Amino acid sequence: VQLVESGGGLVQPGGSLTLSCAASGFAGDEHGVGWFRQAPGKEREGVGCVHVSAYGKTRAAHLLGSLRGRFIIHHPETDASDINTATTVWLRMFGLKPEDTAVYYCAAGRGYICNQNLGGNDYGSWGQGTHVTVSS
Repeated sequence: VQLVESGGGLVQPGGSLTLSCAASGFAGDEHGVGWFRQAPGKEREGVGCVHVSAYGKTRAAHLLGSLRGRFIIHHPETDASDINTATTVWLRMFGLKPEDTAVYYCAAGRGYICNQNLGGNDYGSWGQGTHVTVSS
């Protein structure tokens, strides 16, 4: 299992960023890929997740309600017949606010772990995190 995150950085308020997570090692299994964030001094928060079928198709997607309209979580479907196919999940962020400043983590795990509760306890693999700073 390998998770590769990219796309963080410094952006001005109102700006946009897209985070990308490539999760490999799950082709052939039902699995979930989620984005979480942790702001300084705050608890980790689930941002969104995607449930992917064993064949690389999106089964479900969930996004934190307070972020709808500004954030989009997207999984471009792939042909998972290749065991080496990675699951890519994008987190597109628009109209960024200073309160979106956080370390954003990608996580993944097998099974039906992506749900509207956006909990992170069932995710067995975590990325290193990418910093998003929204500041003028």
